[in-house]
Amino acid sequence: MSTKILWVDDEIDLLKPHIIFLEQKGYEVGTANNGTEGLEMADETDYDIVFLDENMPGLSGIETLERMKLKYPSLPIVMITKSEEESIMEEAIGSNIADYLIKPVKPNQILLCLKKNLDNKKIVSEKTTMAYQQEFRQISMDIGNRLDFGEWADIYKKLVHWELSLGKSVDSGMDEVIKMQKDEANQQFARFVMDEYEGWVNAADDDRPIQSHTIMKKKVLPVLTDQRPTFLFVIDNLRWDQWKSIQPFFEDQYKVISEDLVYSILPSTTQYSRNALFAGLMPLEIQKKYPQYWLGEHDEGSKNQYESELLGEFLKRFGKKVKYSYHKVLNMSFGRRVVDSLPNLMDNQLNVIVYNFVDMLSHARTEMEIIRELADDESAYRSLTVSWFEHSPLYEMFKYLGDKDINLLITTDHGSVRVHNPVQIIGDKSTNTNLRYKIGKSLNYKAKEVYEVRKPEAVFLPKSHINDGYIFAKTNDFLAYRNNFNHYANYYKNTFQHGGISMEEMLIPFISLRTK
Repeated sequence: MSTKILWVDDEIDLLKPHIIFLEQKGYEVGTANNGTEGLEMADETDYDIVFLDENMPGLSGIETLERMKLKYPSLPIVMITKSEEESIMEEAIGSNIADYLIKPVKPNQILLCLKKNLDNKKIVSEKTTMAYQQEFRQISMDIGNRLDFGEWADIYKKLVHWELSLGKSVDSGMDEVIKMQKDEANQQFARFVMDEYEGWVNAADDDRPIQSHTIMKKKVLPVLTDQRPTFLFVIDNLRWDQWKSIQPFFEDQYKVISEDLVYSILPSTTQYSRNALFAGLMPLEIQKKYPQYWLGEHDEGSKNQYESELLGEFLKRFGKKVKYSYHKVLNMSFGRRVVDSLPNLMDNQLNVIVYNFVDMLSHARTEMEIIRELADDESAYRSLTVSWFEHSPLYEMFKYLGDKDINLLITTDHGSVRVHNPVQIIGDKSTNTNLRYKIGKSLNYKAKEVYEVRKPEAVFLPKSHINDGYIFAKTNDFLAYRNNFNHYANYYKNTFQHGGISMEEMLIPFISLRTK
């Protein structure tokens, strides 16, 4: 089916060579010599694009543009004019034109304009697919090599880059290819973590990745030497792909100083990783040093209710006598109160804001059928996150701070992974409910299907009973009880979970920005 062009110009007869050129290229061109006739033709035929002369007698090009846009807001309209006056350009651009050309136009200019506005997606899609196909082999070879923790972060960045790029492609056939390569990478990544994790948490700082309990020391304390106020936002459950999806909202006001991936500790859940983040200690160390601030799996109450106190203790331990604030946003109304309080926080050297929405979205997707339908796959889940962010008090905070001379740090406690493979376990009534890790004294499972930690103290994890051990799900697995197994398997399949070992859960963003 050929592309239909409407060309409206009071000197349309003089453009006959251009029209013949386009028809020879396979385009179907309709012509009108005034705005009124152009509007009538647009009503009668579904055109793909309109070329519109700005300076016409009777109904002017700008007036025709406004009326056409009112009726057909998504129709691309290219304004063509002899004038280079800034006011005319601004008026046309303000009316949401697709392009702007200055007379006399050459046939190749018109052709380039058509390709840019009509074939752009197809051309970009083809180029993106070709580029990924060329890199696919190299990524596969890298995955099979013995990578270190930094190289695994680079692999994950590459995979997310291609996942997002191919997601915009019109060639849906590549979606399955990138998914398969990501699954393969996750399997190798899980083996890597199982081999290295105990060594990391017992190694000197230089021999391990930055993990939850070293983020404050390695990434935040150095920034506090700056005279600017520092705002640290911890957005619960923010994955790298979600950060890359909302990053464009920051580009007008902020410049990126660094975009790093750091590692969540295990279990990659709020109770463990976020307490570790603020305390600057592993969970077992928190339990021993600050027992009043640690709640175990079976204790009543919120497991993260002492984050502010742990942050205060951390700053004291490192001799940082700074004025700081801490806010935890759990709902929109409190978020708006924090927005209103931002002017009062500018005198603090450090302001920490924990924002919980993304984690709540993940849980809501599991429990609410309508959210499951809205976020049916990874792409839709990212899209829903972006839509929320754009209209959230969190974005209002970033916009307000974008006019101030500050340091802005954004990170998270853990990510989440979409699970689809149930792994059968048996546990007693005291076993915790998380689907990606279990702790208990009488767990029954197939050792090859999980990462087992029989001595929790070896990886600085607390235990309630002397015989307690931990097991962690890998890649896209989730742990389901043998009793009522089919119910668990069907209910939780294709939900987003966290606590185990995957790139999505453990490789988390730490972003440093500064206002322009």
